[in-house]
Amino acid sequence: MIKLCFYQRLAISLVAGFIIILAGFVWLSGQSQNTMQKLAEQTLHLDLATHLANDNPLLAEGVTDYAALENLFHTQMVLGPSFEFYFISPAGEVLTYSGDMADIHTMQVELAPINALLAPSPQLPIYGIDPKGIDTNKIFSVAPVNNANGLQGYLYVIIGGVEYDTVWANITSNHAIRSAFIAFIAAIVFLLFALLLLFKFFTLPLKELSNDMLKVREYEFDLDQVSIEKKAWVANSHNEVQQLGFSFNAMLDHIEKQMVVLQANDASRKQLLADISHDLRTPLANLQGYIETLSIQHEQLTPAQQKTFIQISLKNLRNLKHLIDQIFELAYLEGGHVRLQHESFSISELLHDVLAKFAIKAEQENVLLRIEMPEQHLYVKSDLEKVERVLTNLIDNAIRHTKENGEVCLEAKLNKQGSVIIAVCDNGIGIAKDELDAIFTPRYQASNTQTDQHKHVGLGLSICQQLVSKLGSQLQVESELGKGTHFYFVLNNS
Repeated sequence: MIKLCFYQRLAISLVAGFIIILAGFVWLSGQSQNTMQKLAEQTLHLDLATHLANDNPLLAEGVTDYAALENLFHTQMVLGPSFEFYFISPAGEVLTYSGDMADIHTMQVELAPINALLAPSPQLPIYGIDPKGIDTNKIFSVAPVNNANGLQGYLYVIIGGVEYDTVWANITSNHAIRSAFIAFIAAIVFLLFALLLLFKFFTLPLKELSNDMLKVREYEFDLDQVSIEKKAWVANSHNEVQQLGFSFNAMLDHIEKQMVVLQANDASRKQLLADISHDLRTPLANLQGYIETLSIQHEQLTPAQQKTFIQISLKNLRNLKHLIDQIFELAYLEGGHVRLQHESFSISELLHDVLAKFAIKAEQENVLLRIEMPEQHLYVKSDLEKVERVLTNLIDNAIRHTKENGEVCLEAKLNKQGSVIIAVCDNGIGIAKDELDAIFTPRYQASNTQTDQHKHVGLGLSICQQLVSKLGSQLQVESELGKGTHFYFVLNNS
């Protein structure tokens, strides 16, 4: 199947429509002209039969000699070749004709058109049967012929008989061909101009849109280097070109936003790579230094010094492993390789298990750990391991940023929608309001971050946010500087 482009469909549609309109116009014009011609001829010769019947003694006194009447009709037809003369009976039967009776195809004429024409104020044109024609109706003139006994018959005159039609067809055939040729040439010229104007009107927006697309492609979609005047395309238009233009502008806006995000992400990743490289270099350098010292001067070092060097090396090694684990975990989450294992589990049991892991650390820091659950039998359907990982990070941060004699609370309660809100709250140092939006950014550490014996590089909250997002929720934070911090997220109740 041949597929036509937009221009070809437009051209074919226009040509077909123009030809149909032209054919219809020619047909209607011919029909109208023919009707007007018949109306004029019948009006002009309406009383022809009456005058012949009244002026000729043979008809005025009643028909008795049909041979003489035939000669009279023949004489009249010689004088007027476009007329055919018939004398018909009151029942419509042809009794005599101005020519050879053998040429007549029907000997019966319907009386309804005759009566309609003889009626007062007839609606012309009125067509009657042409006895000489084959299934043809013609305009006519008619007059009743009476004698002493009443109606004897009708003088029936066909206006424009078969001979007239033959001559007229021969004359008009050449004229029709010439007129048709002239009309065809005029139509072609008009069609060319119409196509040019129509194509210009329809293709101008497409051309402008195509030029804009070529510019964007030429500069490899670098919108900073492309100078494009965005046109006001209509979004809800039924015009496909308008819809296409609007979609193109929306695509440019989307590409521009994506480029900004990609550039920001690229800069962030470069900075993150530089920071992580620095963080990796520090424990590695320390580790290398102490191990080289042990390797070179182990004979000069006392056992106590050797033990100290080994402990410092192990501490740097643990910090290095912790950092590398966090980097891999964040990359794993951002790469979308996480598989969730949804199961129904008790929130109460989970909170008590997590709390038990930090009991010793909290006691060492002199921080109170407690659980607050208005409803003890709460179950959620989620990934137990991921939820535990999030709570572990949040509690570890909360203990580290809570001062001595402070408090860290694990909360779980139902909201109005029937979902479970899980929260980790502390009354520690808090976070400044202008820093709340940035704390989930990798490598970001608040200005009042507390440190301990472990190396922290600001990836914990980023990992928590990624994990909660994978669980279909969002990690929220509320904090006030000097009064504490409240982290929470929502899970579906099972």
